[in-house]
Amino acid sequence: METGHVDVVEDDDSLRNTIHDLLKFAGYQVRVWRDAESFLDNLPQSAPAVVVTDMRMPGMSGLELHNVLLERGRVMPVIYISGESSVQQSISAMKLGALEFLIKPFSREDLLRTVAVGLEKDRNQMRSMIERARFDESMAHLAPREREVMDLLVRGFVNAEIVDALNISLPTAKQYKSQLMRKLGVRSLSELMKLYRNRQG
Repeated sequence: METGHVDVVEDDDSLRNTIHDLLKFAGYQVRVWRDAESFLDNLPQSAPAVVVTDMRMPGMSGLELHNVLLERGRVMPVIYISGESSVQQSISAMKLGALEFLIKPFSREDLLRTVAVGLEKDRNQMRSMIERARFDESMAHLAPREREVMDLLVRGFVNAEIVDALNISLPTAKQYKSQLMRKLGVRSLSELMKLYRNRQG
């Protein structure tokens, strides 16, 4: 069975119920909403999660809903469904980071595939956020000199260049390098670089 949370925002009762039943049968935790305002008033904190929203609805549109999510710092994958959206609306949705744009009538397979991709993307985003938080916390425990060595390492400096840049001995440079990697919980330079790039991006 699949795991994950899906919020369906669709004003058409029949389509909303059909999507709900399909996703529920697939094993997802599903909540349905008739309009964007109701969803935003009860914005869930569940994760991993994805939003399936109609583009054009009475009141707030799918684009406006997506904008509000971003303003609130919720970078959850959004799947748009629509039968009569303009090219400009589609472009605007993609600029907001839409995961997919499904045109009615779409197949069950396309919806299930897109939801699965969206949930995996949200899982990866969660992992990255957790890694960044842990890395930031670990960095706070680095001594000033250890931080200097780390800054040089992520810029590609080798031991000899660190010795010259900081005017320290080779054994001292190696000691700082060993200490900072232990504090950061990394076992290799490549792992350090990956965590650092993840933090930057």
